[in-house]
Amino acid sequence: MNPLDIFQIALTLYGFLPVYLANATPILTKGKIPLDMGYNFIDGKRLFGQNKTLRGFAGGLAAGTLVGILQGWPLRGFLLSLGALLGDLGGAFLKRRLGMKPGASLPVVDQLDFVGGAFLLVSLINTPTFTEVLLITILTPIIHLSTNIAAYLLNLKKEPW
Repeated sequence: MNPLDIFQIALTLYGFLPVYLANATPILTKGKIPLDMGYNFIDGKRLFGQNKTLRGFAGGLAAGTLVGILQGWPLRGFLLSLGALLGDLGGAFLKRRLGMKPGASLPVVDQLDFVGGAFLLVSLINTPTFTEVLLITILTPIIHLSTNIAAYLLNLKKEPW
């Protein structure tokens, strides 16, 4: 592998740190107040479920935005973080519509919903390149699975996915 390729991968992952941190932080916050306040959608099912909390959302947004500030890209960090959290909520909303319980696995959606949301919002100020989208789309499922297994082994998550 060309050293420039490795540098491109590292730079892309570095730029995406706000996304990964925003997505991971809610697991650590253990909030109690559900983001959907217990309300149901018109289908009678919860909007997002008990695991999506106000504290988790706020903590994820703050952590990801802080990383963006430290990287020198405050607005980019905020948009990436907010997009990641909204994308994750979109995945939770879809899973509730499908009758899946919080924590149930929905392959591909679980690994990429937050990435899609992040790309969508950050596109308001900076359109990601094809290479960035490709690298993140390929590497994120590997990173996501690895970190989830680690969180499971540390008793931070109930499921290893």
